[in-house]
Amino acid sequence: MYVKVLRIAVCDDENETANCHARMAEACLRECKSVGEVSTYTRSENLLYDITEDGMHYDLLLLDIEMPGINGMELAEKVRLFLPRVKMIFITSHIEYAVDAFELNIFRYVPKGELTKRLPAAIKDAVELLGLEEGSFYTIQTNSRLERIPCREICYIERDGKNARIVTFRGASRVRKSLQQVFEELAAEEFLYIDRGCIVNLIHILQIKDGMAVLENEITLPISRSHLKQVKERINTYWGMHI
Repeated sequence: MYVKVLRIAVCDDENETANCHARMAEACLRECKSVGEVSTYTRSENLLYDITEDGMHYDLLLLDIEMPGINGMELAEKVRLFLPRVKMIFITSHIEYAVDAFELNIFRYVPKGELTKRLPAAIKDAVELLGLEEGSFYTIQTNSRLERIPCREICYIERDGKNARIVTFRGASRVRKSLQQVFEELAAEEFLYIDRGCIVNLIHILQIKDGMAVLENEITLPISRSHLKQVKERINTYWGMHI
């Protein structure tokens, strides 16, 4: 049986604090019955180097924003180019950073004054979400073929005449079902309509800009004016932003 090992990195310029957050992460992994490895960094430059130069993969990052050299905001922006699906939790004492954190598609924002209460909950939510993304599939079955598409790999689904077209980063698959029928079969909170003819996977949205949903690989999809407010609210809720 294959068991995915979740890789978590904690970055804080204070060694004691980094170790404390790492212990919280390890405890959360045990409570969620997940297998994982937790690494600690006290210099953001070292974490960035491991990811960009050594090809280190992480599923979840716990980042202090106020760090010398490359701060957490700058680090998140650089890391996102190499790990577009990574979940990031920001830890900071300055609430004004939360606005920019939304643009960077941050999973959760945790004030330092409420760490004991909110950080474990944020980590558990991220671990559970990573498990859901890893394990669910959408199945296309016809008389001539059977295809299983991991839900986490679906970027968006668009109307194709009376049918639907599922688009991943590897290509597209046509489904002889209506867009609404596919949406109902997916039955997952990460999928939502951004237009009458398009459903997008929230986990791939990097930002909302000029009425467009900006996805990984520079994919941009127009959001209808009637859906824009709802899309922003759903993203805010889905990523667990607490401002």
